[in-house]
Amino acid sequence: MKVGGAQPPLSSSPKGRIFDIQHYAVHDGPGIRTLVFLKGCPLACAWCANPESRRSDREVRQILARCRSCLRCAGACPSGAIAETEGRPRLDRRRCAMCGGFECVAACPEHALIIAGEEWSLDDLIARVAKDIDFYRNSGGGVTFSGGEPFAQAEFLLAALAGCKRLGIPTAVETCGQAARADILAAEPLVDLFLFDFKVVDSARHRKLTGADNGVILDNLRFLADRAPGKIVLRLPVVPGLTDDENNIGAIAALAAELRVARVELCPYHPLGRPKYAEIGLPEPPDPPQPLPAELLRIAGVLETRGIRCGPA
Repeated sequence: MKVGGAQPPLSSSPKGRIFDIQHYAVHDGPGIRTLVFLKGCPLACAWCANPESRRSDREVRQILARCRSCLRCAGACPSGAIAETEGRPRLDRRRCAMCGGFECVAACPEHALIIAGEEWSLDDLIARVAKDIDFYRNSGGGVTFSGGEPFAQAEFLLAALAGCKRLGIPTAVETCGQAARADILAAEPLVDLFLFDFKVVDSARHRKLTGADNGVILDNLRFLADRAPGKIVLRLPVVPGLTDDENNIGAIAALAAELRVARVELCPYHPLGRPKYAEIGLPEPPDPPQPLPAELLRIAGVLETRGIRCGPA
């Protein structure tokens, strides 16, 4: 039952649910960073690269590419949710009891069954990210909390941010903005950088693409921009046919200029997360094309005409 390559030790401090921890990252904030991915998300974006982040509960990923068909998992499952089909083990999620022991995971010698989401204590998480404190100091890096939506576990997130601050570790939060205002307010003094994912300005279209309108998101973006515009980098997922049309790009450019948000980071769609859908029992969404370099240059040009710099955080 591993997350990020290590099983979390036991502790009595408050717990949060984490589905991955990545060290030595360089794309989610300045410098060398540790990325902490929290479970749970209120949106269901059509292009989501981490579908295992949506549910707040733990779930089993079945990675058939690793499977050697030894069927030990089937023998270990106490609810009979795994059965042989054409020589391969198949997980019937309707029968899976999500038993606390996850005997099927423990029985698999190839790690073809893994758990998405493990409980970590606050103390153990802070100890884990503090191991790289010299890298943060030497590179101007820090810790980035991502997801899912980190504010879906607001109490744990706020405690983790405070723990990092006590050690002098710079912090960033990647958020979709669908969060309680009180939690945003409490987090703001503890966060050095908000990587604010913003997809679509039109509310009805936003609901169609993500499952929720963007009223709360816009309100929180305006609130943060009023308090600390220099802490915000807008992240625009560039998904051809869904978010890249002239009307949407123009509206985002106008919004960023109005709110004095100086930087927008373009995040080109990629299909790397698509295999995860089948691994957690979800149907694969439509697969749009990846944006061409010329398309990214066009969007950057629209933003830069409004005085908005395009580039990473």
